[in-house]
Amino acid sequence: MRKITKLFLISTVLSTALIFGSCSNEKDSFVYVGFANALVTVKPVSENECYLQLDENTTLFPVNMQGSPYGDKEVRALINYYDVDSQHANYTKNVYVNWIDSIRTKSTVPSLGAENDEKYGNDPVEIVDDWMTISEDGYLTLRFRTITSGIGRTHYVNLLTQVDPYDPYVVEFRHDANGDVQGYYADGLVAFRLDQLPDTNGETVKLTLKWKAFGSEKSTTFNYCTRKSASSDNEDETDNDKENVDIQALSVINIE
Repeated sequence: MRKITKLFLISTVLSTALIFGSCSNEKDSFVYVGFANALVTVKPVSENECYLQLDENTTLFPVNMQGSPYGDKEVRALINYYDVDSQHANYTKNVYVNWIDSIRTKSTVPSLGAENDEKYGNDPVEIVDDWMTISEDGYLTLRFRTITSGIGRTHYVNLLTQVDPYDPYVVEFRHDANGDVQGYYADGLVAFRLDQLPDTNGETVKLTLKWKAFGSEKSTTFNYCTRKSASSDNEDETDNDKENVDIQALSVINIE
């Protein structure tokens, strides 16, 4: 299944459920279904079962999902859900998922040194500092902001490893706007598997992210620990250095 990265504010799901709510009888609470209230990793177990990794220690069992909608591929996704009282023995808690929307989930790529600009582009972005920009469960998920004309031209994004010969936990975000560099600001969301980084052996280290912003070079750090079950076996066959991402002002960026 081909995945399109969507900004959380205006997605296909949001357009049909903006002002509606969902009431959980078990918790007697109201959930606004128009907005994502969690970022998870969708982990298939079998054809008829999957679970959602909420954070490093919390697993959610979706009682109304018969297997993963993404087949046997592990992906990051935005969801809207509420807790239910029933308990699954193998997971932290049971939940009812109102909707789920996968985001572009990619592998990292190695730095090519002087060839990076030509191969991966060097167009500016801003990394948005909010709850969706996070390092967890063996992924680095980034909400980024750039400029688009709104005509649906594909933008290409990648996360480069082997950037610093002295520190393997330095990575670089690269953006190729594909000539789409005029217009208005818009956001995109993408997740990168970090299984190509050296194993931290249970230790938490500083992961440094670098990127070219508008007018300057920037960097920030995240806490990172190798996921115990980290594996590249789930790679999407469509992952490559140029994959699909949508851009519209505070709505959608077509990215690859």
